[in-house]
Amino acid sequence: MNRFRMGIVFLVLMGLFVGFIPRANAQTEADKESEKKKPRLEIPDSLRATYKFTDGLKRYHIHRDTVGAMALFEEALKIDSTHSPSLYQMASHYLREDVGRANALAEKAYRQDTTSRWYTAIYAQSSVILGDYEKALPLYRRLLEMDKTNPDTYRVLALLYQQRKQPYSAISVLDSAEMRVGKYDEMTALKRHLLITTGQTDRAIKEAQEQVEEAPYEPKNHLALGQTYMTAGKDSLANVTLRRAIEMDSTSVEALLTYADFTMRRQDMPAYLKAMRMLFAQDSYPLEKKIEILEMLTKDRKFYGRYFFDVGALASTLMIKYPSQKRVVDLYGEHLLAGGDVKMALRHFKLHLKDEPPQLDYYMAVIDMEEYLKNADSVDYYVVRATEIFPDDPKLYIRKANRQYVKGDLNATVESFKHALTLTSDSLMQGEIWGFIGDTYHAMAERRTAQLKAKIKRDTSAYPVKLKPQKAQELCYAAYDNALRLNGDNASVLNNYAYFLSEEERDLGKALEMSSKAIKLTQNNPTFLDTHAWILYLLDRKEEARTFMRQALSLDSEGNSTLQLHYGDILFALGEKFMAETYWKRALEAGADKAEVERRLEYSKKNASGVKIHNGEPKK
Repeated sequence: MNRFRMGIVFLVLMGLFVGFIPRANAQTEADKESEKKKPRLEIPDSLRATYKFTDGLKRYHIHRDTVGAMALFEEALKIDSTHSPSLYQMASHYLREDVGRANALAEKAYRQDTTSRWYTAIYAQSSVILGDYEKALPLYRRLLEMDKTNPDTYRVLALLYQQRKQPYSAISVLDSAEMRVGKYDEMTALKRHLLITTGQTDRAIKEAQEQVEEAPYEPKNHLALGQTYMTAGKDSLANVTLRRAIEMDSTSVEALLTYADFTMRRQDMPAYLKAMRMLFAQDSYPLEKKIEILEMLTKDRKFYGRYFFDVGALASTLMIKYPSQKRVVDLYGEHLLAGGDVKMALRHFKLHLKDEPPQLDYYMAVIDMEEYLKNADSVDYYVVRATEIFPDDPKLYIRKANRQYVKGDLNATVESFKHALTLTSDSLMQGEIWGFIGDTYHAMAERRTAQLKAKIKRDTSAYPVKLKPQKAQELCYAAYDNALRLNGDNASVLNNYAYFLSEEERDLGKALEMSSKAIKLTQNNPTFLDTHAWILYLLDRKEEARTFMRQALSLDSEGNSTLQLHYGDILFALGEKFMAETYWKRALEAGADKAEVERRLEYSKKNASGVKIHNGEPKK
């Protein structure tokens, strides 16, 4: 039953709807005919620009359609190029993005109606922004005639007179402003400055004092008076007054900055640092500025050392207020290290290892400090942990390789260095890594050579090397070749390559060429100079060798035993037996191999000097 009723209703509705359609169409046609008969609105030519302008205002202010509004203003100007309202609106818009265009439009509007305060104001404003002060000055004078109650007009006019080096005219304008519109902070500050620059110090002070008397509980008035005393050179009065301003409002950034500037000029550094500490506690003073000041104070090492604890108080203040800011964490850690408190610095950086996102710098700092403190297990732990968190950072695998090298696991060292190679496309870093690989292969060659000399056929150490010495050394040179292909100015590789060739007394010409380049790239390096001298010695250029070895010894501050031993060999070859024995003995005292030194001394007792010695043995 319900379904039957619903079907009837549906059919009825459909019938009504179908019957309604032709009538609706007929009505539409009738409406069209009616519309044709209605008279159209005809806009006189004289008002067409105004209609476009009005539509533009709607677009601009109601619909927020800037592009559409500008297009309508442009159309208005095509109809009437002197349409001032459109020129004004466009000038106002372009003032923010194209001042030159805004100024040109504003000038056209002003020329159409020089009595309009709005047109005059935007023309004057755009002229100031462009820096055309000569054009702006008469415009602001005109604005002042139109409206003597606008404080901004007085202020800008005074600034324009100041720009033209007419301070007395500027003061006169500001006097008039005070009489007509009252006192405003910006204008009174400008007036005091002008009074002082024109030598009217007493008047400037008097006006500032009057402000204090009128409102003695206003900190800004005491600050203004203090600034006036300071500018006038009355330091004692400035000191008292500025401190009074700070006592009244210790959170005033302006007062603290003014007092800090004052104390800095007087070289009263304790007072300056105290003001800085108060300033650092203010949230309204930007963190970037605080960091900039702290970096400046720590850069001067003499000042930093003298006021270490005061500067440290600033670093502590920042650390308390901004505990998660990376640069603050870095600065505080650097301060602890500068004071020699490595354990406290280590604790500080460890606390930040859980920061999100994790910071590689913090892990590097912890690894370096644990290494400095000789905590080998901790170094290994943090290196592994860091590589897990930053698996794609080559620097960490270089650190890992260094730890493996120290342990004596030379095979793993090479593997870690090679993995680091895959993580960087930087040719300079790749060159450095290949150099490290070469050094590691040379260490393998040395270990196996020493073992074979001791008649140890197999490496039975915890981390055995299976390579033969000759093969390991070949791999060393191949790695060095790779390093120099990537970076031919790698001084360490050039030096090591040259020295290892000299040890084998092979390719000495190539060795000398590499050594010469190394000492040019890194001047005054005693180790590199020793290599160069030793190669010259092997090439029988003994006098040159003596010169370079003397230079190396003069630069060596660590008493390197190898340098002493080599110099003794050079002197012996030059026939200076006594001095040669002296330097061999010095080498022994510095830690040289006792058997090496004794072999030389024994040979010297039995033979005359003038013979070249290499690896402790005389060479023909």
